Amino acid sequence: MNPRRTAAGPGRKGHTRVAIVVPRYPPEVGGIERYAERLAQTLHASERHETVVICANDSRTTQVERRDGVLVVRLGTRWMISNTPVNPSWLWQVGRLLKRLDIDIVSAHAPVPFLPDIAALLNRSRPVVMTYHAGSMLKGRSGVDTVLKVYEKYVLPAVFRRCKGLVAVSPISMTNRYQGARIIPGGVDTQQFSPADQGLDRDPVILYVGRVERSSRWKGVDVLIDAMATVVAEMPAARLEVVGSGDWIPELEERAEALDVAGHIVWRGNLHGDDLTAAYRRSAVVALPSVTQSEALGLVLIEAMACGRPVVGSDVGGIPFSVRHNVNGFLVPPGDAKALADACLTVLRDPHLSDVMGEAGRVDALERWESAGQMAKMIDFLDELLQR
Repeated sequence: MNPRRTAAGPGRKGHTRVAIVVPRYPPEVGGIERYAERLAQTLHASERHETVVICANDSRTTQVERRDGVLVVRLGTRWMISNTPVNPSWLWQVGRLLKRLDIDIVSAHAPVPFLPDIAALLNRSRPVVMTYHAGSMLKGRSGVDTVLKVYEKYVLPAVFRRCKGLVAVSPISMTNRYQGARIIPGGVDTQQFSPADQGLDRDPVILYVGRVERSSRWKGVDVLIDAMATVVAEMPAARLEVVGSGDWIPELEERAEALDVAGHIVWRGNLHGDDLTAAYRRSAVVALPSVTQSEALGLVLIEAMACGRPVVGSDVGGIPFSVRHNVNGFLVPPGDAKALADACLTVLRDPHLSDVMGEAGRVDALERWESAGQMAKMIDFLDELLQR
């Protein structure tokens, strides 16, 4: 399918054409994916902008589609290196596509490299705004970290220098180290993510939402499964629901079997829209046990707060930027399964505390994280850079 024929034309007079370049896009699950989707939908609803999303496909073929009215071009992927989609043909394909679609400005999203790097380094004729959704991506694994240190020391600075504007989703984002960077978190749609009706009886459910891939071990799902051994010993009715998919699941299932908690874990797969909101609402507490600086914000925790649910997150990366300890949830040391279990049990045992923390989280979501305001800041920044 020809993207030019599928698009709205070569840009109506007075309209700004924005390309959102992101390695993955919904229905893929993840904070970056939802950030990009909200930006695309906000631009699509604007009377002054037209938008196209350029992302990687999960196959070798390029596909073009409309998703909620937004044109999405999914470029064929040749290889997956760790969690990074790669295709050498993108080195010239991306530039040609931006030209064919008459793009005025590019909004690129990282840290997953290659595709956003190409948009910044090889695109000479239009401004690029890079939004970085992580702190350092070092994973605590010597072989991988050696490559990542080289990338973060030499390649990333070159990418950032080529960008007209830099956006950080929290104070620990790599871009926030550079003068002139703007902090614009992703935010949350507080109408879509909202509390359930009063009086809903909740089972003792701990919810995790996110990737479950070997390359995303820093998400700490293994720590959460270890914590379930303590939780179940104290509260046999408790269970863990995991929303997300990935190649790490078989190994984690074996770990749960060894700890005798497999019967207390439900693997939900990817959920979207109302199904995802319902998962938040029926949970008693939402946990994000990340173990490295890669977690720049913890958008799932903000979505949980918007649904009036208390949260437990690791005291690492950007999670303390969103979680107020003892107010809307708890912060625990990263990698500490016992502390994670104790924090979850504290909420599960005390419905009143759960309600108080959930109400505080909902207020934070409305006052700090409403996506309409955050996306308006992003669009104003894009317009400002073009006017310069």
